[in-house]
Amino acid sequence: MGNFQNVALRTVRRKMKGLSGEKVPVIAGHKLLYTCNLRCHMCPFWRREDPPLLTLEEERKMMDSLANFGVSFLGFEGGEPFLRKEFPEILKLSHDRFYTSVVSNGWMIKDHFKDVKDYIDYLFVSIDGVGATHDRLRGVEGSFEHAKQGIAEASQYVPVSLSSTITSENTDQVDKIVEFANEMNVSVSFQVAYDYSTADKMSPSAGKLKDALIKLLDLKKSGAPIVESKEYFESVINSWYYGIDWKCKPWLTINIDPEGKVVLPCYVLNEYTGSKKVWEIDLPKAWNSVNWKEYESCNKCALSCYLEPSLFSWSNLGMVKERIIDNIVSYLTMQSSGEV
Repeated sequence: MGNFQNVALRTVRRKMKGLSGEKVPVIAGHKLLYTCNLRCHMCPFWRREDPPLLTLEEERKMMDSLANFGVSFLGFEGGEPFLRKEFPEILKLSHDRFYTSVVSNGWMIKDHFKDVKDYIDYLFVSIDGVGATHDRLRGVEGSFEHAKQGIAEASQYVPVSLSSTITSENTDQVDKIVEFANEMNVSVSFQVAYDYSTADKMSPSAGKLKDALIKLLDLKKSGAPIVESKEYFESVINSWYYGIDWKCKPWLTINIDPEGKVVLPCYVLNEYTGSKKVWEIDLPKAWNSVNWKEYESCNKCALSCYLEPSLFSWSNLGMVKERIIDNIVSYLTMQSSGEV
């Protein structure tokens, strides 16, 4: 059964489980390692020592547990995933089971992407500014040029999106980042920096952030290639500036640390600390024993992996078209043209 058909089948199964009240995640994120070749100011993860990393067999057991639970999308991140020696083999295991995405800083893509291009459905490359701004935030000179070359290479094979973190140092560059995405003929995803206790405090001031979010919302409405929905920007603005909460459904996204441990309740609240290995527990029972209701009004982060699934509604026709129908049409077009 093909990758796309696997996703569709699990979607149906998840819908059936949902009718019985069972909480089933749609998306999984997996940090392959903490090690990174960059030194991003706002990131706590490269500052951590790597634990013993999963073997290929353990990666397979972890993925089988997630697939059996009903997960459809698996995203790999780090650290820098391309630093994992077994990365192509790991990606192949994932691509046989899930719609597979990768978040990379782009430094190694130009030289290594052909090794993995057949096993990635979507690639995110981190860009936090144009030129020197990006290099300063990423802590290593030459980061922007390497990322640019990586984007040009990878976009020949798979859909690529820039992944940009809005910080105190780049709120005035969000429109320039969108322009760069247009120049590279790719899309762009925006996140707001979260102040982890073990990283530099880089969250933007309230006023400058609001201006940046309104600017991005206007660009989205005008057709700019921004991944997030207009509802995403509206929800963040309404929550953080007008006290109108959005209902978070963190159970829709499950995260797995480099040791294969489940991160509960979510990515940010315990700063990505895992508990028990996925394949050693009754995952559905553990997931559904959490009192998810107490996190519904959290609204502390604006991570799209939580906010976007939480906002999705089958009754919103525009949302269904943008996130479901358009994606299916795009996939089928690529399939018929031999691109996938």
